[in-house]
Amino acid sequence: MKSTKNNNTAMVGDLSSTPKANRLHIGFFGRRNSGKSSLINAFTNQNVSIVSDVAGTTTDPVYKAMEIHGLGACVIIDTAGFDDVGALGEIRVEKTRLAAQRTDIAVITFYEDDCTEELYWAEYFKKKKTPIVPVVTKSDLAENKLDLIKKIKSKLNQYPLVVSSKTGQGVLTLKDTLIRLMPEDFEAESIFGSLITQEDLVLLVMPQDTQAPKGRLILPQVQSIRELLDRKCIVTCVTADKLEQALDCLKNPPKLIVTDSQVFELVYKKKPKESLLTSFSILFAAYKGDIHRYIQGVKAIDQLTEASKVLIAECCTHAPLTEDIGREKIPRFLRKKVGSGLTVDVVSGTDYPEDLTGYDLIIQCGACMFNRKYVLSRIDRAYQQGVPITNYGVTLAYLNGILDKISLT
Repeated sequence: MKSTKNNNTAMVGDLSSTPKANRLHIGFFGRRNSGKSSLINAFTNQNVSIVSDVAGTTTDPVYKAMEIHGLGACVIIDTAGFDDVGALGEIRVEKTRLAAQRTDIAVITFYEDDCTEELYWAEYFKKKKTPIVPVVTKSDLAENKLDLIKKIKSKLNQYPLVVSSKTGQGVLTLKDTLIRLMPEDFEAESIFGSLITQEDLVLLVMPQDTQAPKGRLILPQVQSIRELLDRKCIVTCVTADKLEQALDCLKNPPKLIVTDSQVFELVYKKKPKESLLTSFSILFAAYKGDIHRYIQGVKAIDQLTEASKVLIAECCTHAPLTEDIGREKIPRFLRKKVGSGLTVDVVSGTDYPEDLTGYDLIIQCGACMFNRKYVLSRIDRAYQQGVPITNYGVTLAYLNGILDKISLT
């Protein structure tokens, strides 16, 4: 992970706050004016979304981080109607599709008897193995929705919930259903996995150069420190230039050394033989993505030529700085190996192409700003289109010839 990403930082004193990327993402999807926003407000007991009788009030998705008893740390997503029309409507629907890729559990609102689009989206989520909750809304206004309920049961093989945001009917049942559908391993996810146990000494090498955010640590560093403390480890932090002095001060070698990917080679040469070595980026590659596909994908580097195209996929947006890892260092290393004619494109944030077939390799950042569901959707899209995908840390370890010496979770 690289410290140039100034908008993924956290004050050290903010360790108790759950990052948005680590929260359960619950998305609400449906047509315009189908009661999504009212349902969210009733469900959360807050005015999260603007409610209006005018269709299309919700334009861009609304992401609201909150704590909900029984569900824990969540992000509630209110989306634009997937039946929106016109040029702007197409843009809004595209934003809704993007929100769908981040969704861990999808709530789909049904109101009209013609529910073709709702059923289409339900099938979309099922193909993505995303749990769905079909909900018939505005039950206080509906005289008889029995036919709609039967249709939903027939098509989806599950009965919908019947709710009224006005009277509160079915709202508690919705909450209970979401709790039941939570991924079993959602809260069990671990950054360090089996690499460490209680009372292990862990040394974190964290360069604080001119590109590091002033007065802050980047999010992967903060999250790593927090998990190590929670798991009762002994944590020591050091900058790369003080690594030797830190090792000299320790009575015993660290069980594990975690480094910034950019100083892999330096740290590997100086680390004690007994100490395991990994990087923040590799830890997050496993935590947020699919480390095995990343390791498989990195081998495509050996097949690159000057006629090849590589896509660098950053997850957060930041102003490019000198020696940026994704925009400067990795492209330079690749061109040194392959040739100066190699084409390297960079996208950031959610600007991830639908069609990836023009690329010979995708290199994804550690993705600390996105939830795992969305990162896996990126990996799956590349896999389905036959394009190898790997990760910053895996790439740097491979280029330095030490990937086989790196410890994985």
